Amino acid sequence: MTCAACVNRVEKKLSRLEGVTATVNLATGRARVRHPPGVLVDELVATVEKAGYTATLPEPPAPQRSEPAAGLTAPVADEGDRLLITALLAVPVLVLSMVPALQFRHWQWLCFALAAPVAVWGAWPFHVRALRGLRHSASTMDTLVSLGVAASFAWSSYALFLGGAGEPGMRMPFTLFPDAPDGMAHVYLEATVGVPLFVWAGRFLEGRARHGTGAALRSLAQLAVREVSVRESGRERVVPLEQLLTGQEFVVRPGERIATDGEVVEGDSSVDLSLVTGESEPVGVGPGAAVIGGSVNVGGLLLVRATAVGSETRLARVARLVADAQAGKARAQRLADRVAGVFVPAVLALAVGTLGFRLGSGGAGGAQAAITACVAVLVVACPCALGLATPTALLAATGRGARLGVLVGGPKALEGLRHVDTVVLDKTGTLTSGRMAVIRVTAVPGGLGEVAALRLAGAVEQGSEHPLGRAIVARARGEEAGSALPAVTGFRAVAGRGVRGRVDDRVVEVGAPSPDGALPAALADALTSAEANARTPVLVRVDGEAMALIEIGDAVRPGSYRAVHTLRRLGVRPVLATGDAEGPALAVATELGIEEVHARCTPEDKAALVRALRERGHRVAVVGDGVNDAAALAAADLGIALADGTDAAIGAADVTLVRTGVEALADAVRLARRTLATIRANLVWAFGYNLVTVPPAMAGLLNPMVAAAAMSASSLLVVGNSLRLRAWQPSPMPRPRRR
Repeated sequence: MTCAACVNRVEKKLSRLEGVTATVNLATGRARVRHPPGVLVDELVATVEKAGYTATLPEPPAPQRSEPAAGLTAPVADEGDRLLITALLAVPVLVLSMVPALQFRHWQWLCFALAAPVAVWGAWPFHVRALRGLRHSASTMDTLVSLGVAASFAWSSYALFLGGAGEPGMRMPFTLFPDAPDGMAHVYLEATVGVPLFVWAGRFLEGRARHGTGAALRSLAQLAVREVSVRESGRERVVPLEQLLTGQEFVVRPGERIATDGEVVEGDSSVDLSLVTGESEPVGVGPGAAVIGGSVNVGGLLLVRATAVGSETRLARVARLVADAQAGKARAQRLADRVAGVFVPAVLALAVGTLGFRLGSGGAGGAQAAITACVAVLVVACPCALGLATPTALLAATGRGARLGVLVGGPKALEGLRHVDTVVLDKTGTLTSGRMAVIRVTAVPGGLGEVAALRLAGAVEQGSEHPLGRAIVARARGEEAGSALPAVTGFRAVAGRGVRGRVDDRVVEVGAPSPDGALPAALADALTSAEANARTPVLVRVDGEAMALIEIGDAVRPGSYRAVHTLRRLGVRPVLATGDAEGPALAVATELGIEEVHARCTPEDKAALVRALRERGHRVAVVGDGVNDAAALAAADLGIALADGTDAAIGAADVTLVRTGVEALADAVRLARRTLATIRANLVWAFGYNLVTVPPAMAGLLNPMVAAAAMSASSLLVVGNSLRLRAWQPSPMPRPRRR
């Protein structure tokens, strides 16, 4: 396919089959087809071939596969070879035609000898596709280029052999505007070679650019490793990744990439998730922690049990989401494709009309001026830019979004993000971590201090399996920068009261505060605050004296406050809807500055809330991570899921946030707005270019060679504008001040 008219034709042919719908993407050369079981794949391929094109089923990308021509795809490399030979033949013709001082005796015949191979071999793919389209009663960009080259070469041949232009000593000045003041038939061999040269150059650069926009998807495929060290019965053996089975244990050494999704069995380390989820800082992992395939082990030796392999891994799902997103179309591009379907026949009609009118009117220049104007119309109006306006922007944006931890489900999701004005946020697991953690430690003034009290409490809690105890141990180990906590002797757990033991010759008790027990003022205030914020208070006593109060709760995720603040600045109103009790919900809402709160919501309540907001005219997005959010996600204008949430939530969502937490949500909104602005600019240029250039071409004011350069430049401008999205960075927002 070479232009939007090709896309429109293939889609029409496929959609004429009963029950078949098709979306064709010019930039990727792929079609997404939905068909009933009764329509076989062979029939779909045959339909495409009857339309004048070829089709094959896509093959899974091979990881780390070498690519031809320094990373270019094979079609682009072939076009590069044809471009090189065409340029070697065409450049002397262009120079001699444009610089009269270099025109020696019989120069025109040398130009003819060089131009003939270009007109035949250099433009052969255009001629073949044009004839193929003619057999199917179709016209595309190739039709315009083929006719333009054939017409200019035919006229030049006539001028040389019959029109007097072959006389020795003939000179021809070069002008931007077609002109023949001496009445002699001029040769337009520069147009004959210039049209295919500029079109091939544009195609080659477009191919490189489109290859670059798909770099994100290829890089995801290349994150997979080829071999993995499997440990069985205490021995290691290296096997191909394809032979790794769920449940098998494999070794990941420092600096190696983790082969697949799994759970750490042994070892402590940090993993770099930057290429997978966009996380900027390495994340610490230990026994029981989940790890993602494709991430890099930057610390110690790990033994990992595989929990997902092949197409079920997080990396494979991310790649599928990106690929699916790049196959879609925005509403504006569908309009452009429909316009392109009638545009090429209209241009052919205009070219024939221009030729007939100028010949019939007997205007200045006669047949030469008429043919020149006809060729200029054919060449300048190629609708390449129309077909590339949306796909290239979408390729670049989805790839950039994947790098930023935002997976967009396609153009509809981008358009939805652009217009969202209300976002309904779940609390547990979305704004908060969804697990117990130490929120705050308050120590008695003049006592042991927060760090020492937490260290003693963590030492005692090492023997406890209670979630509160595990939270204290995790925080204590973090405060100790990974060093081991002191040993405990005489450990004893008292049901409903807590634990006690001896640490460093001190009796340490960790448990719930006594309802009628007196506390120092600082701890009493901390207890009141913990109860007001629906947190669990844990009192630390050392040798019978109250030394610290530890507040444990579902901690707000890092970045949640900044995300909510940024959404408000973007004009998006946050709403909190949670199944949790009113106290914890209000505490989180107050901390994040969310004014509208709905607590104790069932899944049906959340879906009803979304419907009510939509009925009031709001464009609603829902962010969630659990099964209880799936109904609301599906009911919203736009569903947004967290990648570490449940499959039900991800399946019902249009956008998936791969980075931890919701901080990427604001980036997603801004990326969507920038992408749609880029698409609009591309389409305005693509339509405007033809509106501006076709009339001068019809009036005979445009040299065919200049027309070819302008046509190629328009496509390059569209692709270049889209490529700017690859380097897009969310502008830093002012640092919010907490209330």
